[in-house]
Amino acid sequence: MLTALLVGLAASSALVIGAVVGAFFEPPRRLVAVALAFASGALITALAFDLFEEAFRTGGAWLAGIGLLAGAAGFVIADRLLERYSSSSSGFALLAGVTLDGVPENIALGVSLIGSSLAGILSLLVAIFASNLPEALGGAVGMRKGGRSKKFAIATWTATGVLLAAAVVVGNVVFSSVSEETLAVVRAFAGGAVLASLVDTLMPEAYREGGAYVAFARPPVSCSRSCSPNEGVADHLGETGKYGAGAGI
Repeated sequence: MLTALLVGLAASSALVIGAVVGAFFEPPRRLVAVALAFASGALITALAFDLFEEAFRTGGAWLAGIGLLAGAAGFVIADRLLERYSSSSSGFALLAGVTLDGVPENIALGVSLIGSSLAGILSLLVAIFASNLPEALGGAVGMRKGGRSKKFAIATWTATGVLLAAAVVVGNVVFSSVSEETLAVVRAFAGGAVLASLVDTLMPEAYREGGAYVAFARPPVSCSRSCSPNEGVADHLGETGKYGAGAGI
């Protein structure tokens, strides 16, 4: 539990750092866009090589697929409700969006601490940190433009960081004793929510703020993981029977 708390605080510290920077400075929009694009690549890598791959390995195609679709559907429904009832302020809209994105991401981080490799845990941790930082920065800037004080912006994003750190602990404690099949569905569900948030929020926002060239910020982080020794789906698929009967190529 202590490890989950420390990991959660590490991931959520990006919200505090981003809020402090955004409360006192307004960085170039293209720089924020590049950071968002980099975060997108990191999350795609974590989703492909950790969340869904592990869910597929332990639960099989059906459970992993159902969990992935359910997670994506859950995010889309919650996001549509958020758009209907949220404040029109861009800073508060970003805050609500980060909370909606962050809860499944941080629960997934807590779940990843259960039996996952160190590389997998670090991959998801870095991805969440990288996505939190520019969003909190942009949210704090939006709050300042909306007339809120620096202290208010920093305090609000810090409280959000505490909430998301708690989500890591909840994910680790609640799912620590469940079956492998249940854990597979949970991992896939979190992966589906992360995938939907990428398509709905992070990647469009990066393109809108930085244009087409921000796409070059995504491949390096994905390549660094997929090209590392003993990593990658192809390596795992090559192991006979690892995904169960009928899964070999």
